[in-house]
Amino acid sequence: MSQQSVPATPSNFSVWFEYAMGTSPALRKTIDILIGNKRKFDAAINYELYVTYVNPQYGLAVKGDFPERLRGVITNATQFLTTAIADNRTQIEALGEVSSEAQASGDPQAIIERLVTELSNATARATALELNFEASTQELDRIRNSLKEAEQRSNTDALTGLANRRSLDEFLRSAQIVAMEKGEPLSVLLIDIDHFKDFNDTFGHQVGDQVLRLVAKVLQENVRDQDLAARYGGEELFAVLPGADLDVCAGVAERIRGRISDARLTRRTTGLEISSVTVSIGVAQFKLAESAEAMIERCDRALYRAKRSGRNKTVTENDIEGEVVAAA
Repeated sequence: MSQQSVPATPSNFSVWFEYAMGTSPALRKTIDILIGNKRKFDAAINYELYVTYVNPQYGLAVKGDFPERLRGVITNATQFLTTAIADNRTQIEALGEVSSEAQASGDPQAIIERLVTELSNATARATALELNFEASTQELDRIRNSLKEAEQRSNTDALTGLANRRSLDEFLRSAQIVAMEKGEPLSVLLIDIDHFKDFNDTFGHQVGDQVLRLVAKVLQENVRDQDLAARYGGEELFAVLPGADLDVCAGVAERIRGRISDARLTRRTTGLEISSVTVSIGVAQFKLAESAEAMIERCDRALYRAKRSGRNKTVTENDIEGEVVAAA
């Protein structure tokens, strides 16, 4: 932590303790990639590591003040209603007195004035009640919007705007269950940005972040609404394609690879073009009753094969199996 200038907060210590113990291979791999790319462990990255790998429920802690805010709205509305009910009872009694006076008095002017006064009071109370409930409704709307934003933040990677690791894990588990229940295919693809460290070393981390956002944008634009695009860790991105077999997923991966390769990245400050960006992609299909880890491991091996064979390639698990057979 000292070497990486990570503040010694309790949450940061938890992350690096898990890293040192090696209890989370995914966390270790992500941190190693970040260190290898000389990324600064700023507040955003430290937060993402903690809520993704150590304490996913912490991402929901931002909702902690919502029950208190709701109690405040309810208390305020209850107090105002109690006052309004008491005022209404007083008004009913006053109108009853006006009725008695009307029977006992022969002065209609005084009765009319008293009646107008009471009706005016009733109108004022009704207006105040309406304004109070309008304010309460607005506050409830703000709470609801805050909840939506908090939920989105807890499921979204801050840099790329894609789903984060926690959201990916939940989606993948559900997709596996649906695939088994319906007997439908399920495939995944894993993207690694080629020579990503070079972008950071040559152009700086801002350009590295720009490269990540570019690849994330192309990935998001080339998957369907029912698919999930996520940041897997470091410079690796991931997509889950429910209902897609290996060939379909490989086609999507190849389209993504081609569009990224064709894209041109320029420096915002100078407008000068930066060297082209390429990616290597591994593709795998879910096998009945297997774990997500087993499927991802095959996908990762396919990705590794793509990188070993020259990068800027898409490799499927079938290519890996073919190599194994040939070697045997």
